[in-house]
Amino acid sequence: MTSDIKSKVQGLDPNIKARDIKSISAQTSNIYESIAVITKRAEQISAEIKNELHGKLDEFASTSETIEEILENKEQIEISKFYERLPNPVIIATEEFLKDNLRFEYREPRVQTEE
Repeated sequence: MTSDIKSKVQGLDPNIKARDIKSISAQTSNIYESIAVITKRAEQISAEIKNELHGKLDEFASTSETIEEILENKEQIEISKFYERLPNPVIIATEEFLKDNLRFEYREPRVQTEE
């Protein structure tokens, strides 16, 4: 994810939109399991974005104030604005899930109940 966040979210609508429950639950046969997978991935994406942003902003950390620092602040602002405009990690994770780009597995064997 690092440094390819731009390509990953390119063309992705950052707005929340209604989704078909059947398409979300198709891979797991259970909407709650699908949401759990999406949630877990969204948490990973959020952590990756946070680490990437902090890494980029740490490059600007300095102890003295100079005219150069004021110019660097403009670059920091641009970097921050880029990350603010990114789609929400849940939107990114949902798109990955629906496009079958997410791989998940169960830690324990699933027990199917008879209905």
